[in-house]
Amino acid sequence: MNKTSLIDELKKECEVCQDCELGKTRTNIVFSSGDENTAKAILIGEAPGANEDLTGTPFVGKAGKFLDKLLEEVGISREKDLYIINTVKCRPPKNRVPAKAEKDACRNFLIRQIEIINPKLLIFCGNTALKSFVSNKGSFSSVRGNLLEVILNEKAYKGIAIYHPSYLMQYATKEQIEMTKDDLSQIKSIIEE
Repeated sequence: MNKTSLIDELKKECEVCQDCELGKTRTNIVFSSGDENTAKAILIGEAPGANEDLTGTPFVGKAGKFLDKLLEEVGISREKDLYIINTVKCRPPKNRVPAKAEKDACRNFLIRQIEIINPKLLIFCGNTALKSFVSNKGSFSSVRGNLLEVILNEKAYKGIAIYHPSYLMQYATKEQIEMTKDDLSQIKSIIEE
């Protein structure tokens, strides 16, 4: 089976999932965006927000627009280079951080998406995404920008953590925004290898 067929099959499974409480309150599952056949990296966010829940597409609100701007500045194509997912497929109430049980309920979908896409790089967008895959003993800022090794089902993937665009919009210094652009430039180099 080709990647598109496998992804379509997995999405159908996800659409009927009721493995956690979030399934009862969603408008839409937020499965992914990007082209599974051309994506060289998977960007993993925290969770869908209100706009994402309405559209079924990740990173389409204010944070998504800011992310698009940063990607464009460094020459990464959101549509061709990235496959974008979140740690959970359904919006947590009031945009709270997803609970461990909710992330655990979605983990199988995430792992299967990663295995099908088989990216050169996993991009952990924010601390929630990072902690979902890497047991981080230090602060997020001490890990971001460094290449990590992530083992999923006995396969090693390269990973890197970047600041979440919501954080950058609300709290970041100019220095952190510049660091994120540097991280994205490093990501561009890796996916073009």
